[in-house]
Amino acid sequence: MSSVQQRRLPELTDAGLKATANVIARNEFGEPVEGAIAVERALTIYLDKREIVTLMTLGNHPELLILGWLRNQRLIDDIEAIRAIQVDWETESVAIVTHHGVGNLDDKLERKTVTTGCGQGTVFGDLMEDLDEVSLQQPVLRQSSIYGLLGKLSEYNEIYRNAGAVHGCALCSETAGIELFIEDVGRHNAVDAIAGHMWLNDIGGADKLFYTTGRLTSEMVIKVALMGIPVLLSRSGITAMGLSIAQKVGVTMIARAKGRHFLVYHGGELIDYDDIPPARRHSRRKDTRQSPD
Repeated sequence: MSSVQQRRLPELTDAGLKATANVIARNEFGEPVEGAIAVERALTIYLDKREIVTLMTLGNHPELLILGWLRNQRLIDDIEAIRAIQVDWETESVAIVTHHGVGNLDDKLERKTVTTGCGQGTVFGDLMEDLDEVSLQQPVLRQSSIYGLLGKLSEYNEIYRNAGAVHGCALCSETAGIELFIEDVGRHNAVDAIAGHMWLNDIGGADKLFYTTGRLTSEMVIKVALMGIPVLLSRSGITAMGLSIAQKVGVTMIARAKGRHFLVYHGGELIDYDDIPPARRHSRRKDTRQSPD
């Protein structure tokens, strides 16, 4: 029997909704054009009947989102402490029921930080809490593997291609490629949904890479580090605090990654440059492109 089967897992609803809706717009010629838009939904979290916060989400993976949110907020450390997660879209709410309550809940909720994520999020507690206990393996990553993942990732952003207005995140590995791809209105939601998937299925992060379309902020680095994932890859840019935390905890930080271009801001000595592109003029020029988000 697997470890997943042996654990006492929470009862979960299956309340995922379609992430897009069809609408009619008019183009620059005044012509009607049918297209898709992302559907942003409110989901208010109740923890043992206590209202905590309202998230804005596509609603396509609500149970995984809530599981990962609980874990990344450090509100609940053991998945077996959760009795049930019940999503009800008629009331735009989710009821989380624990077996024995959450200790020190008032203390955990007292301090909060409003994050920089799209669809603005809130992190409860001290952002740096538990990071001193993080010990990440630092694997060598082949340049050819980075290119391989970037090539495959373009096939997964279906919602973005159809409607835009979303960020995507992916759980990856060099051996299995893209293991899970999640899109949501904010990258922090997509991170939490992947964290929920890993928690539910007892998946470790030591051999994983995490990809995001969004910028690498302090919140992103902290969450990935606490998920035990040593490599963070983004098509966007980074922040100074994100870099500082990556240096502290040992997260390899690769940004501006698109096509055959990338910049390693931390962990460059861990990259096996086995697929260097042909030489070009001014190859060492300063990167001044603007972040897409």
